[in-house]
Amino acid sequence: MIKQSGFTLIELMIVVAIIGVLSAVAIPQYQNYVARAQVSEGFSLLGSGKMAVAEYYNENGSFPANNATARLGAANTIIGKYVGSVTVDAGKLTVAFNTTTAHSKLQGKNFALTPKDNGGSISWTCSVGTVGVDYLPNSCQ
Repeated sequence: MIKQSGFTLIELMIVVAIIGVLSAVAIPQYQNYVARAQVSEGFSLLGSGKMAVAEYYNENGSFPANNATARLGAANTIIGKYVGSVTVDAGKLTVAFNTTTAHSKLQGKNFALTPKDNGGSISWTCSVGTVGVDYLPNSCQ
């Protein structure tokens, strides 16, 4: 008698079921990871805006009214692959995501940082805007 080796049909079906369950959990988590990575681009672009607002405040004692006052150029000059614009409104920096290249969960949405004078130093408060808390860094939630 010849002994056959290999996998039975039930063993193969169990493996396929396990792979299905793992992929059902992994794909949504990966999508959230991609969106969070794109939000981090917005925070990195805010660095120059934060510096410009702080300098303007130190020189004039008030927050700049818009991008031109803060010497940042037009609203569409600070852009990235996923960020459509960074705007200044009374010192508040707002990041708006691109409607075509950003993740579908971020397209056309925004978040903001609001400055506050602490008697010589400036602190920044994060506003979720329309982005959603899940995609912002822990320091902003």
